[in-house]
Amino acid sequence: MFDNLPKFVFFTGKGGVGKTSLACATALSLADTGKRVLLVSTDPASNVGQVFETTIGNVVTPIPGVAGLDALEINPEAAAVAYRERIVGPIRGTLPAKAVASIEEQLSGACTVEIAAFDEFTELLTDHELLDRYDHVIFDTAPTGHTIRLLQLPGAWTGFLDEGKGDASCLGPLAGLEKHRSRYKAAVDALANPQSTLLVLVARPRRSALAEAARTAGELADIGLTNQHLAINGVMPADDCGDPLAAALSGRDRAAMAELDPALARLPMTEFALQPINLVGVEALRAFAAGTVALLPTTLGIAPELAHGGDLQSLGALVNELERPGRGLIMLMGKGGVGKTTMAAAIAVELANRGHAVDLTTTDPAAHLSETLNGELPHLTVSRIDPVAETVRYRQHVLESKGKDLDAGARAMLEEDLRSPCTEEIAVFNAFSRAIRESTRHFVVMDTAPTGHTLLLLDATGSYHRDIVRHAAPTAQSRIVTPMMRLQDPEQTHILIVTLAETTPVLEASGLQDDLRRAGIEPWGWIVNASLAATDTSHPLLRARANAERQQIEAVEGGLAKRVAVVPMLAEEPVGAERLAALMQVGPSSRAGTSPNRESTYAADAILTAARA
Repeated sequence: MFDNLPKFVFFTGKGGVGKTSLACATALSLADTGKRVLLVSTDPASNVGQVFETTIGNVVTPIPGVAGLDALEINPEAAAVAYRERIVGPIRGTLPAKAVASIEEQLSGACTVEIAAFDEFTELLTDHELLDRYDHVIFDTAPTGHTIRLLQLPGAWTGFLDEGKGDASCLGPLAGLEKHRSRYKAAVDALANPQSTLLVLVARPRRSALAEAARTAGELADIGLTNQHLAINGVMPADDCGDPLAAALSGRDRAAMAELDPALARLPMTEFALQPINLVGVEALRAFAAGTVALLPTTLGIAPELAHGGDLQSLGALVNELERPGRGLIMLMGKGGVGKTTMAAAIAVELANRGHAVDLTTTDPAAHLSETLNGELPHLTVSRIDPVAETVRYRQHVLESKGKDLDAGARAMLEEDLRSPCTEEIAVFNAFSRAIRESTRHFVVMDTAPTGHTLLLLDATGSYHRDIVRHAAPTAQSRIVTPMMRLQDPEQTHILIVTLAETTPVLEASGLQDDLRRAGIEPWGWIVNASLAATDTSHPLLRARANAERQQIEAVEGGLAKRVAVVPMLAEEPVGAERLAALMQVGPSSRAGTSPNRESTYAADAILTAARA
């Protein structure tokens, strides 16, 4: 797998590139050589347990059948519960109940969840008693934007505490940080030491994924994390066996890799071939590490025809339903790397082409919608809820509205209050709320951050809703319309869950759907993206993967989704308005064309959709 690994190894990168598979296989291969290994997931949507086919959770858990390998999933919600109890527990019974309730309310937001996860993360890096039991600690991290934020936090909070900052909005969350100042400095030192820490940047051989890896490399280097290794995962073999789709995919991979950013190209690099099966279970992981996956019995067999109930219709037919109200919020949600950005852009382009005013926006700190659109289009505006820009805007607004009449001392206190890292949570929530309000006037198509981030944002929305309703006068409650109420209104908001036809993404999507339903939000439909089972490929490797997809697609169509679109794997990435618009069409065949020389026809024929009422 990788040679001469230091104590700490971080696998990071854009969602869906295979970080978990590589992290699990690396941890397993180290354990098989006699090393003691701790595998840690910092992803809010962790699936390490699913890969090893066992339950892990928020405690160090031995992996069955693998001597020397333990695992731990840092669950942000569980960490927040424990963090709140450490702060509130000692004061229960000593302060009035109203005061305790107020502190608990301050500790109920997404900022507390992030701080609690960060607190556990830094504790792992500095718990010598725990670390002395292991030769290696392997981190399977959240998708890029969250990971960079997490890695920046030790420095951000250390600086914040060094300057003696503190504010009312973060009174609860900050209460537990001051006493751990030395731990945060030790965590920063460990991360920045190339003798103890390696960051493996994982990317698919795609232009967008490699561009994201280059940005990540630069941002990590800027905060002192310079010991980096590039892992390009899922490379299509050069032997296309005469299959047009395989030839196109192989050519696309090689072209993307030939255009590597110079700084990225200078990093040590390892390539991993596309595998014929999902890497689930110890046997599959061991075979992957040994390069013998193709010999497993599970890779044999030919994908049967995909059975669809009802008439086939295009993705554009789903847009026909979305279009009827003439306005509204369309949110695309799901695990990182499943194609939310492309699907969001395609829907936005189609609505704009039909003459509607559309705002295409994203809450993903690692998203780049403009690269997908690759140009301008009438009726379509593109925006981004940028945490940094929104925080600057929010601070300026507060200073101008609340600080203009303050004396110098009071204004200085207000400015100090607004320098808290928790101010970002408030600023992003305000921007999210603005986008929801805009959808009452025209279409807003929102490409959301990977699942864990999105749920934290919805949690903040729910907290705001409960707070507003609780403090409103009884006579005014019937007139209140909060952002959460708009999200729960099926006439106002349509949520599309995007997934891949693979075990883990479908499980993740199903879990997301359950979380949404508990919040009173009903998903409108699903999109199964980049499916090989919906193509007519004859390549043995691709057929084996198609065979593995069939069960997942049937599970989605058979009960998970009310409406489902199955989008085949494309020979070319759908970049630009013309290719995105082609995704709405369906050709005379119900199978995807595969000729790399017929891009437009291939895209037009590339959609298989089945809708259920």
